[in-house]
Amino acid sequence: MTIAKNEMAPDFELEDENGDSRKLSDFLGKPVVLYFYPKDDTPGCTTEACEFRDDYSVYESAGVIIIGISPDTSKSHQKFKKKYNLPFTILADVDHAVCELYGVWGEKNMYGKKYYGVLRTTFVIDQNGKIKEIFEKVTPKGHSTQVLSALK
Repeated sequence: MTIAKNEMAPDFELEDENGDSRKLSDFLGKPVVLYFYPKDDTPGCTTEACEFRDDYSVYESAGVIIIGISPDTSKSHQKFKKKYNLPFTILADVDHAVCELYGVWGEKNMYGKKYYGVLRTTFVIDQNGKIKEIFEKVTPKGHSTQVLSALK
């Protein structure tokens, strides 16, 4: 499935880092930054998460919710959040169904080896649930600054 700007963001339900069930629709009424990343506690994913953490007060002041999603387990997310003091929700998409729903599960190539995984992508969703911006092939360093610019 390919998702485009100005479409409604598909709703979903996943467990957060505490094992609690969360739906995207729970956040209607507030803008949401929904970012998909490959794996907890890896260099690029840590850089991206820590930038969102470091800019969190700016997002919070603007009433923006940040949600991270990866195929890691709730337990892995809990460790990742604690280790880096991440103040936002991280959802466990263990069977990558939501990644597939959003079109961010695809073929990757590392050192000549092909495999399937998360294509690092961020969706900016407005308070009505409509996708306002899509960042594909995200470079972790500097990404939070890009997202903040898109929110203005």
